[in-house]
Amino acid sequence: MNHRSRPMPAPSLLRGLTRRRQRGSLAVPGISRRGTLQAGGVAAAALALSACGVQGQQRDPAEDAEYWQDKERTGSLRFANWPLYMDSDRTQLLQFTESTGIEVEYKEDVQEAAPFFGQIQPKLANGDDTGYDLIVLPNGFELAKLIELGYLVQLDHTRLPNFAEYAGEAYKNTAYDPGNRYTVPYASGITGIAYNPEYVDREITSIADLWDPEFAGKVGMMSDAQEIANFGLLRNGVNPADSTPQDWEAAAEALREQRDAGIVRAYYQQDFIQPLTNGDLWMTMAFSGDIYQQNAEEGTNLRFVVPEEGATLWTDCMMIPFTSRAPVDAIELMNFLYEPEINAGLTEYIAYITPIPYVQEVIAEWAAAESGTERGEALAEMAESPLVFPSEEEYQRLHNYVTLPAAEQDEFASLFHAITQS
Repeated sequence: MNHRSRPMPAPSLLRGLTRRRQRGSLAVPGISRRGTLQAGGVAAAALALSACGVQGQQRDPAEDAEYWQDKERTGSLRFANWPLYMDSDRTQLLQFTESTGIEVEYKEDVQEAAPFFGQIQPKLANGDDTGYDLIVLPNGFELAKLIELGYLVQLDHTRLPNFAEYAGEAYKNTAYDPGNRYTVPYASGITGIAYNPEYVDREITSIADLWDPEFAGKVGMMSDAQEIANFGLLRNGVNPADSTPQDWEAAAEALREQRDAGIVRAYYQQDFIQPLTNGDLWMTMAFSGDIYQQNAEEGTNLRFVVPEEGATLWTDCMMIPFTSRAPVDAIELMNFLYEPEINAGLTEYIAYITPIPYVQEVIAEWAAAESGTERGEALAEMAESPLVFPSEEEYQRLHNYVTLPAAEQDEFASLFHAITQS
């Protein structure tokens, strides 16, 4: 069936899609989904470092050669995801169950990547059930460790035809998972620069602007080692994927100089939104989805840019642990979420970047069908937003995190945490 002629989902399954996200539903009021990854400050950094150093029993991925041959549907699966990554009615899961008959037990159990890894790693090392058949984690240290230890199932891409047909090229054959052997994206976002035009009287276009003495004491930087490292590398003209330990040292030195010159007001997790809005900050490293949500929900006029040197494209990925009790059901859900109309509903709610370019056209079609309504206006704005649908030119300037084997992760994280936590 030609995807351009697919009908909209049944009205009974659209409930929840037009509701605004309940941003205060997490334990920390006002924090967004992406903010949970950064929450916890020094404690989270310590957990991340400890997780990097975990020595688990390594499993030989060659065991996956015949993995899928005897696997069958079970009729149910357990799905671990981040809070605020699906509407409260679980609309897409209702659609999946209606389409396939497979029931989904959905758990918002991923509050931070490192502690979650610490929770499942001992079970995987023993070959025990983690309690989950499908998991969403970011393309960071924890994913690298899971792949290195052989704890993820190698995906059978013959069961993922929607991914093959609809996923954008930026999400295929990535540096963190070449050939998408173990993961497919759930949603992505950009770490770029946000600024408040009420206080900044020029267009901000460059990472170098974050080092400009004119803005001393009014610049925010991320506290996360991977985030800040990428910006230090990009400022120095280095592609993170090609960086060396010498490049890391040079990036760290540039970041120390920025800090010691008094340019940085503070190092933030996700809590940069309010200071940026009220003028305590004039510009900051920021997540695209958070800026989009703030402007849409609060009527602010914060600007977000992909700087000319480049920015970070982070991706939250779906993966199947090798001890899954329902891998066939899990991979069917992966494939289902790549149906453009299904993914459009997901994108409308979470307002982060979809890995499916065609979703932009679906959103625009929905906007036209509801022209003149509040939802139609919101959809039209979303369809035109580069924060949700980056241009091809912007994609060319987006980079993944530095990809590191476990043996180098502690050294890397310690180098950059020493800057943000001093």
